[in-house]
Amino acid sequence: MRIGYSRVSTVDQDPELQIRALEDAHCDRIYTDHASGNARKRPELDRLFETLRAGDTLVVWRFDRLGRSVSHLVQLIEQLHAKQIELTSLTEGIDTKTPIGEAMFTIFAAVAQMERQLNSERTRAGIAKHRKNKNRWGASSKFHDPDTVKLAMSLLRDGGLSKPQIARQIGVCTSTLYRWFPSGDPDNFQKTPTFHRRQRQKARR
Repeated sequence: MRIGYSRVSTVDQDPELQIRALEDAHCDRIYTDHASGNARKRPELDRLFETLRAGDTLVVWRFDRLGRSVSHLVQLIEQLHAKQIELTSLTEGIDTKTPIGEAMFTIFAAVAQMERQLNSERTRAGIAKHRKNKNRWGASSKFHDPDTVKLAMSLLRDGGLSKPQIARQIGVCTSTLYRWFPSGDPDNFQKTPTFHRRQRQKARR
């Protein structure tokens, strides 16, 4: 059985072009989702996967209609292979039953693996940087930015927002706001907050 899948990003978009192409490709049944590419919940895609059986072929208009990313697409293709289900993309002209289709899948898998490795490296680098900053007195803070300081002073003087609301708007916690502006006084900005002064004094002892 040939089963088609189409997806449009919003309810307002018309999937007719995709559906017509899938019908021309002799699909016996077509499932359509109205969801953005990043949406994790696609009820029709879930129903489709429950319907697929070994020997079936899943047909899509274009690969980006199926996967959220290259790695997600490869993950879905691997699931299809495990169930002995083929995949055909009409726009790209790729069919996993053909040698070229198999080669393209290998390339996708390699790209997905590279993407996972890069993400892992970025995560490790971010953790290392965070740990380094955490152990350094005077680590980078939003209040090291003069524009942020001016914004905080303006909001504190205005008085229209509570201290927690001001902190949220700036992107810090309330206790951090009070460390840099003791008592919430806009004219009492501390270039070196009390917390950091104490830590430096302990370090010297």
